[in-house]
Amino acid sequence: MDPRQIVDGLIMYLGLIVLLTFHEFGHAWMAMRCGDDTARLRGRVSLNPLVHIDPIGTVFMPLFMIFLSASGSGLSRFLIGWARPVPVNPNNLRNPRVDDILVTLAGPWMNLLLAIVLIGLGRLGLFANSSSLVDICVQMARLSLLLCFFNLLPIPPLDGSQVVRSLIGMTYEAYYQFARFGFIILIIVWQYPPVRNTINFATEQTLLTIANLFGMQVGYS
Repeated sequence: MDPRQIVDGLIMYLGLIVLLTFHEFGHAWMAMRCGDDTARLRGRVSLNPLVHIDPIGTVFMPLFMIFLSASGSGLSRFLIGWARPVPVNPNNLRNPRVDDILVTLAGPWMNLLLAIVLIGLGRLGLFANSSSLVDICVQMARLSLLLCFFNLLPIPPLDGSQVVRSLIGMTYEAYYQFARFGFIILIIVWQYPPVRNTINFATEQTLLTIANLFGMQVGYS
């Protein structure tokens, strides 16, 4: 087991907590803006990580993945992590169909915004001649974009599936029946190389585009 890999993994894990917190905050804030106070009343319109953490999906699974990866086990690719879903009552939304999509996409949009902010901070790191700041900002921006595009996969419980449900007019009852098998389907689909390659390509190309806007050069992971 590589101790350095564990340390790097734990640093990225702390960053993941921050990114997931902003992601869920984005959902909750947009729901509130669209007329649904459900998340606000449950304290979810907050940047406090504790209100968004799922003990299994946010703590156990990611840490387990880190130690499996450090030990050289290929089993880590069969695991995924998640935060507590933000509760939304569509009956409270002012324009249910449009607002439902806005609330759903608010999480990935937040990850895209965070990537832009992080690259901006990385640019400041260049001015300050701090290579460590640049490296961590680029790594976190890459992870934020990965979360953005991963969540757009049209598989429950990911955000992309909620967008598809709204666009095709699927009832919530039918969606939740299908969503019962979502995690199994997601794990299977994620093992398919073209899916991973597509998400990684979108991540890297978007990262390069943002970096170019700030006059930075970043390499592929």
